Amino acid sequence: MIVVTSDTVPGREIEESLGLVQANTVRARHIGRDILATLKNIVGGEIGAYRQLLVESRQQALAEIEDEASGRGADAIVALRMATSSVSQGAAEILVYGTAVRLTPPSG
Repeated sequence: MIVVTSDTVPGREIEESLGLVQANTVRARHIGRDILATLKNIVGGEIGAYRQLLVESRQQALAEIEDEASGRGADAIVALRMATSSVSQGAAEILVYGTAVRLTPPSG
């Protein structure tokens, strides 16, 4: 699956637009991570546990959107966007959306 943030795929033509595809995941923080994060806030630095949580959330949402696009017969997603929001204290949402498309076969 080709996934791009641009409206086109370089060197390829869009044959058909198959519509909006989207996926989201909501993850809650772990109490152990919160304790470590609080300590890290005191001394400063990157909070690796939270970073890893967001990395895993993005990967999950991307896998889900690719599955949805593949199910529609797409071979690419264009105009991919991601958004993060806090849905409650201690929980964050990752929303991924884009347009599923079918590309013309590569020339050559």
